Amino acid sequence: MQSPNQFIVVPANDRRYNNVKNIEGIEIILDTSEESASFSNREAVVLSTPINYTGPIEEGDTLLVHHNVFKYYNDMHGRRQSGKSFFKDNKFFIDDTQYYMYKKIYEWCAVEPFCFVSPLPATETYIYKPFTHEPLMGTMEYTCPSIERHGIKKGDIVTFMPDSEYEFSFDQKKLYRIRSKNIIAYESTRN
Repeated sequence: MQSPNQFIVVPANDRRYNNVKNIEGIEIILDTSEESASFSNREAVVLSTPINYTGPIEEGDTLLVHHNVFKYYNDMHGRRQSGKSFFKDNKFFIDDTQYYMYKKIYEWCAVEPFCFVSPLPATETYIYKPFTHEPLMGTMEYTCPSIERHGIKKGDIVTFMPDSEYEFSFDQKKLYRIRSKNIIAYESTRN
């Protein structure tokens, strides 16, 4: 089965939420709220690509998706409902605005126009800084073609515009998703 314009996916690990942690063989529920985006599953496994799709994503690849794709909502009568992406039998439609990266086997690749930046630890100075990461700065982790055209590579220190970052946690890393147009400066760390 294929959709004319959308990917058909299932949540990774067949779970809509990543709110369970296994500690010494016991499953611990970390959060019971379905409204919170913190624990909504962000990874989707591709079951089929759109008809006439010619891009790099194939069946079996993993997509990093928007936090609302798999979430439940309560309608105006308090009934639990799936969101607009729900199809049937735990399958969902994903259009090209709802995913930001794809993983081929072990390698993540960012999708245009997004790149991913890891936060920089706060540098020590004589002035007290009430934060753990440098604001509006980070290390480029995953590039896209528009970023690469400017000579920015993985490992470069970049500066980005205020309120342009959106935090993701995946593969045990904290990353910011940023539109490539919001990267405003970079410093190469290469020799």
